[in-house]
Order: sequence, then C-alpha cells, then structure tokens
Amino acid sequence: MRQAAIVQMEEHAADQPLVGGSNPTSSLHRIQISPIPFKVAGTILKKHHYLHSLPGGTILSFGVFLGQELLGALTLGAGPTQAFRLVNEARPDDCMTLSRLWLSDRLPRNSESRVIGIVLRSLKKHTSLKFLISYADPSQGHMGTIYQATGWVYTGLSSAMPLYDLGDGKIRHCRSLSHAYGTHSVKHFADHGVTVNLIPQMPKHRYIYFLDPSWYAKLATPLLPYPKKGFEDEQFENGND
Repeated sequence: MRQAAIVQMEEHAADQPLVGGSNPTSSLHRIQISPIPFKVAGTILKKHHYLHSLPGGTILSFGVFLGQELLGALTLGAGPTQAFRLVNEARPDDCMTLSRLWLSDRLPRNSESRVIGIVLRSLKKHTSLKFLISYADPSQGHMGTIYQATGWVYTGLSSAMPLYDLGDGKIRHCRSLSHAYGTHSVKHFADHGVTVNLIPQMPKHRYIYFLDPSWYAKLATPLLPYPKKGFEDEQFENGND
C-alpha cells in the first residue's frame, strides 16, 4: 500500500500540484505543494529542521512553494515499528508517520495549517491510507498546536526513545540507524568497533489523524484532552516520563 501511495501521488503530481482549500487568504492561496526528490527534501531539512536529518524510512517527500521558490518541506514515512497497533485491526501499511515539517518564516501566517490541510486532503483522495501519526517534541517547546488546529486526536505521551551518536557528529534516531545499517543494536556496533553514545530524550506528544473517519472507532488507546502550555512541567514533575 505504501508503494501504491507513492505511485498514486506521483501520477497526480504529474498533472497538477497539490493545491486546494476552503477560502484561504490570497497570500495562503499562493502556496503550492508538490512531491520533490528525497535528496532535495534532505538538503532542506538537514539545513533548517532542528533535527538536521531526513528520517530513515521516508516514503513521501513534499516541497512547499511560494511562486517558484522552495520554502519548506514535509515528509511522511514508516515511523515507529509498532505504531500501527495504536488502532485495532490496522496493518503496518494502513498508516504513515508525518516525520518532518519545516517552513520558512517568509511564508505567510497560518501556512502550517494550510500545508498540512492540503496534504491530508490529497492523501485522502489519492491513497488508501487509513490514518497518520505524528509527534510534537516538548524539548523544543512543541505541544502540537498545529495538529490541534487541523483536527488530529491526542493520545498522550510516547515512550522516550534515545538518539544515537556514532561519533561522527551526526545524531540519529533508531529508525534511521535500522534503515541504514539493518539494526540499532548498541552491541552490534560495539562488536564492529563503533562506540555508540545514547542521548536521552523526553517523551513526545503523540497525535493521530484519521484519513478514513470510519477507523476512528478502532482507536486502541484512550483519547485525551489536548495538552496546553505548562503541560510538560506538570507531567514531568509528577514523574510521567
């Protein structure tokens, strides 16, 4: 299904960019989103996104254009291995993770909502995906406000997964290591003479968006109120990490 998603999105993009929306302002209406090569998305994200990486397992990558100028990137990919189990009866190919989003400050206000809205509508129309998952990083002051504004449901904090430092100056997620090397086992790297430093991370806010609304009833984890400012301090002071 994920391969089908790529084919369907590329066939659509051959005819027109992913534009649309309900009565956007004139400046927002100028924004266009089109699939771009992974290499192009990676260059943008490595330079501008706070994680400075293109995640392993990326399946779809989109560029955000204002006129002819590329001013943002959004990627979707495989995500955590067991994330599909958040929804009953789901298979791995029923979902993707919105793994990266970066937009230039030169884009107009509310561009994030506009971009996500366009991508969601296009995925509904041109793929058979049932839902998306995304995460907001409280260590960066992110609560997921953009997901709250675009109708995602909140399912609490994810498990805290460390980042990996292989000593080469690049910080990697376990998913990226597994994609590149076939494993993220610290012992495996040690056996091959590579010392891995684990960098602890805070849990992240986890959101789900149902592209197929009928799947909403299959959610296998409690639906929780949206976090607000001050949520992280209260949670981590109480030891919920």
